[in-house]
Amino acid sequence: MSKKRRNFSSKFKSKVALEAIRGELTLTELAGKHEVHQSQVAAWKKQALDGMQGTFSGAPINDKAKHQKEVKELHAKIGQLLIEKDFLSRAFGQ
Repeated sequence: MSKKRRNFSSKFKSKVALEAIRGELTLTELAGKHEVHQSQVAAWKKQALDGMQGTFSGAPINDKAKHQKEVKELHAKIGQLLIEKDFLSRAFGQ
């Protein structure tokens, strides 16, 4: 008999992490209250604190635009290399 893996929503995780950050209850008490393992509560708390640090660091949040720009540049480079390959293969008669 295998255990079924539970998936938690981001809303639930943020709720538990916020309670852990507030520190009104211990991690053990929070874990019992929400029926999750205390190491999971600690991991969500750490993830929330790390994310909060990134929010206030001034770093750009929109990584999707950066990713799309990189993909566009790489596609251009691939096209350039294909053209060079075709030119050289014709130049050497292969």
